[in-house]
Amino acid sequence: MISIEDLTVAYGGFVLLDSINFHIGEKDRIGLTGKNGAGKSTLMKIICGLQNPSSGRVEKPSSVSVGYLPQIMEHNRGRTVLEETMEAFAETAGLERKIEELTAELSERTDYDSPEYLELIERLGDLNDALNVSHNEPPEVQARKTLLGLGFKDEELGRNTETFSQGWNMRIELAKILLRSPDLLMLDEPTNHLDIESIEWLEGYLKDRKGALLLVSHDRKFLDTVTNRTVEIMLGHIHDYKVPYSKYLLLREERMEQQRAAYDNQQRMIEKTEEFINAFRYKPTKSNQVQSRIKALEKLDRVEIDPTDNITLTVKFPPAPRSGDVIFKAEGLCAGYPGKTVFTDANIEIRRAEKIALVGRNGEGKTTLMRIIAGELAPLGGEVFRGYNVDLGYFAQNQEDVLDKKETVFSTLDRVAVGDIRSKLRDLLAQFLFRGEDIDKRVSVLSGGERARLGMARLMLQSHNLLALDEPTNHMDIKSKDVLKQALQAYDGALVIVSHDRDFLDGLVDKVYEFRDGRVREHLGSVSDYLQRRKLESLQELERASAPQKVEQEQNVVRKQESYAKSREAQKLERRRQNRIKWLEAEIERLETAMKDIEKILQAPSPSDDIMELTRSYLELKRDLDARTDEWGSLID
Repeated sequence: MISIEDLTVAYGGFVLLDSINFHIGEKDRIGLTGKNGAGKSTLMKIICGLQNPSSGRVEKPSSVSVGYLPQIMEHNRGRTVLEETMEAFAETAGLERKIEELTAELSERTDYDSPEYLELIERLGDLNDALNVSHNEPPEVQARKTLLGLGFKDEELGRNTETFSQGWNMRIELAKILLRSPDLLMLDEPTNHLDIESIEWLEGYLKDRKGALLLVSHDRKFLDTVTNRTVEIMLGHIHDYKVPYSKYLLLREERMEQQRAAYDNQQRMIEKTEEFINAFRYKPTKSNQVQSRIKALEKLDRVEIDPTDNITLTVKFPPAPRSGDVIFKAEGLCAGYPGKTVFTDANIEIRRAEKIALVGRNGEGKTTLMRIIAGELAPLGGEVFRGYNVDLGYFAQNQEDVLDKKETVFSTLDRVAVGDIRSKLRDLLAQFLFRGEDIDKRVSVLSGGERARLGMARLMLQSHNLLALDEPTNHMDIKSKDVLKQALQAYDGALVIVSHDRDFLDGLVDKVYEFRDGRVREHLGSVSDYLQRRKLESLQELERASAPQKVEQEQNVVRKQESYAKSREAQKLERRRQNRIKWLEAEIERLETAMKDIEKILQAPSPSDDIMELTRSYLELKRDLDARTDEWGSLID
């Protein structure tokens, strides 16, 4: 379907992608992986034509449609959520207009047996097929289902897009792309702004979807669920594995072990051969053997080990100072902002060394609670208690706003560091992958992942017994997340973390607070335990959905679907009737003309005319004319 051939991207003397080649088939579901800055987003932009390579090309048939969701994009204003999402069906409206144009053109033509006429009929059939596929359900029903699956509430669909955050607007753009059903769907970090339940809905959607997928994600479980192939970008080269991410890791390690073993064996052989050559180089009796081995070494196909980037993030949080048993406690907590209450009557407790996850839709109050814990926001009601000797380290979600863009990487830490640690800042930055000239970069040019790592490095300059981390892994690559998770598992203080990454949370936390519909509920156990219980609750809610309002909503949807289906079928039948009438009229005119021509001959036949054959043809034409006229009359009535 799409071929990437000898693609190179270079900036000055730095080569980002070096003559890479691979093919995307119509059924491929590819996880594009690699460290931040490896070139994943660049490759996606080149495939969809937003950026040009330094050399090489992308071969893409004009008939192949591509849908691309970048990490950062502009969002439209002035329309409601539903209105903006319905823009996805603008192409469908174009299909209907094209069908009408072709139908009108066919009705005016009389060259029924010409290749051009048959080609028009074939094109019209293809367009009708495409329209029928896109209209399995009414467009509005499709749009509503997709938006609800991505986490919107039904009452939010009438709000204007500008009243939502960037993350929610990203969901609208994702919904539009999904509804267009392109041949190749390219998603760059689609889960960054989704909650856990929306991620699970998107997983199910992508698993059932037909067509190719090229996905960049730092969510290991998401990759394993929706991909069947992994393309790794490392140091400018690609390695292609026909398996999902977790299996790719195993195969990659096996391949590297085999390469290392083959390399070591060959190196031992080369070493022994060189020892023989050096030992007997000047002995005449061994000259033939020496020359033979020299030639063998020259012809040897040397085993090479694929280049790897083994630099990893190694983090160890400082020991936590002793605190009281209860770190933070809230009873009957009501939280929000002037004029807006986010949640009410919440009872929350954080104990020493306890690790807790806050989960739920964006806007349900997770960050609000974080700000209350950090002392940045006063509660609207209820009682809040902070324990003895609590020392909080707070990682805010908006590192872009927290960090000073004018500062360099080094000065960001140097400004807050005190004591002996100041002499070790370069070592600390090296742990967070800032090496050499990287430490002189300004914050304004750092990627999202680099800013997250810098914020975490700054957090580690002092020891804390409570870490409050709000989406710390957003934009972090999988390697960085794995090592950060290990460091947090070893951390001996209390942890409160907001994250939608199930793989990161699983095995890290032992309690979950769920934020939903203005309430906060406690779930003991892991994130996997919580998800399993939530699915059961959702099923029970469906079973209880016999309330009059729910029944009425469902009946309205069914009525809309039935009405729309009837309307579409009626339109289709009417188009067929009109097309048939026009065709019959053309046929009647053709038959009458042919009969008049025979009548003229029969009135004054020549000796060469076959009267019997002409009469037989005339009667056949009349029979056809009568049948066409009767059918025309029945369609006109």
